[in-house]
Parts: sequence; structure tokens; C-alpha cells
Amino acid sequence: MEADWILGLIGGVLIGLAGSVYLLLNGRVMGASGILGGLIDGRAQGTRGEKLAFLAGLILVPTLISLTPISSNTHVSTSAFVLIPAGLFVGIGTRLANGCTSGHGVCGISRFSLRGIVATVFYILSGGLTVVIARHLIGAI
Repeated sequence: MEADWILGLIGGVLIGLAGSVYLLLNGRVMGASGILGGLIDGRAQGTRGEKLAFLAGLILVPTLISLTPISSNTHVSTSAFVLIPAGLFVGIGTRLANGCTSGHGVCGISRFSLRGIVATVFYILSGGLTVVIARHLIGAI
């Protein structure tokens, strides 16, 4: 098995484990957009420290791993003309879907949430369509 596949498997298991622990300990779904949104709009009064720790982990862990010899080629574009609109579209989609991939995809599907399953199907289809258009029709990536 290729190293990239093994690293992806390990990452997936860790995300699933983190979602399970977060749900079991807090009784809430581990949705990154909801956690960030709660900090921005002030809904996170009693759980501010927990949410800040979660977001710090999202930033610090990949940063620390990037300093190790463990690496994987992600083929991510370095073009700001691709990355900035992509980030904006993800944000808009997250807002429209009332959640993100971690909330709907990881936690929603594992709880057999119809809303999570439907949202995941649509964002996977939208992502695939976007790649086809951007790579094969426009040549942007």
C-alpha cells in the first residue's frame, strides 16, 4: 500500500476518533464551521476555551507534522487566483448547508442524519463537478 494511502487512512481514523470523543464528552457534533461561527458571533460564551483549543489544534497539528519527515504530496495549487475563490466558495457552501464536512460528513453520516447524508452527497458532487470544470474545461488547476 502506498504511503499516501496509509497517511490518509491514519488521518481519517484520527478525525473519526476526534469526532466520537467530542460527541461523547460534550454531547455536541464536532463541526468546525459551527465552532468557528460560535466564536465569531459570540454564542460560545461558556465554551470559548474549548472552541479556541479545538481551532488551535486544527492549525498547530498540521504545522507540527509538516516539520517532520512524514510528508504526502497533496497536489494543492499555490495560485491565489484558485485558492481565494475556492475558500470563498467553501465558506458560502458551508453557510448554505448549515454546516461543514466535519459536521455533516464525519458526524452526520455516522449518526445516520438524513440532513448530514444529503449535504454530504451534494458537496461531494459539487466538488467533483468543480474539479472537472476547473481542471478539464478551464485549465485553472
